[in-house]
Amino acid sequence: MSRFIQKTLRQIFLVCLAFFLAAPLIIVAGVSFNSTAQMTFPPQNISLRWYFTFMNDPAWTSAFLRSVGIAIASSLLTISVAFPIAYIQWKTNSRFAKILAGMAGVPFILPPVVIAVLFLLFWGTVKHVGQIENIVISHAVTFIAVPLVMISLGFSGIDKSLVEAARTMGARDNDILRTVAIPMVLPFVVSSFIFVAIFSLNEYVIAFMVAGFTAETMPVKIFSSMRTGFSPTMCVGAVFFMLIGLFGFITVARLGNLPKLLGARF
Repeated sequence: MSRFIQKTLRQIFLVCLAFFLAAPLIIVAGVSFNSTAQMTFPPQNISLRWYFTFMNDPAWTSAFLRSVGIAIASSLLTISVAFPIAYIQWKTNSRFAKILAGMAGVPFILPPVVIAVLFLLFWGTVKHVGQIENIVISHAVTFIAVPLVMISLGFSGIDKSLVEAARTMGARDNDILRTVAIPMVLPFVVSSFIFVAIFSLNEYVIAFMVAGFTAETMPVKIFSSMRTGFSPTMCVGAVFFMLIGLFGFITVARLGNLPKLLGARF
């Protein structure tokens, strides 16, 4: 097979794959512009009716803002825990830090239903149920593996000669951390913050199990609304989430080499 044919087939495959992945997003976005409460695509009589409905409904806006707040809080919490572990592991290569890093990855690889049930049992045991902080802590524990891995990759990419040069110039450990390590690791920290926020925004099972309808997030609100029938308003919420995700990935890409931020080695 000639190289031209191989290249053509590869491009066709990539186009088909991109269309397959983008089709649901395009349909959801299109349905949100329907003037009637019907799931029709292409949209009929394009209107912003459901966007105004979303904005004027306290139930939807509060669920959206609650989801954003939970995402930000859980992201900050995961980074505040993951950064010291990654730093200690890079600086001392201690066995304790490696054990903590290994334990942090366990919740992320468990099935969502299993980890959600475990969190439900935990919060029920401590008599603290149906609270928004339950979701924040549960999401932080579940997704802490993401910043831990990414920040560790950032630390591993620091040239040891820079550290030795800083020590030669009389820099202490705190000075090295502030002037050498943090500037080089910062893109990995910001990227991990964005990824955890996106994961938290779209997570449904854990949020429903540990808080239910008392601290209703956007995914929980969408699924609960589907029980009473379809409404394009839920598509509006999905569009907002897609825009946040798109903005997040663009930000990650602009921070530098995206494959490198994700751990690729060339």
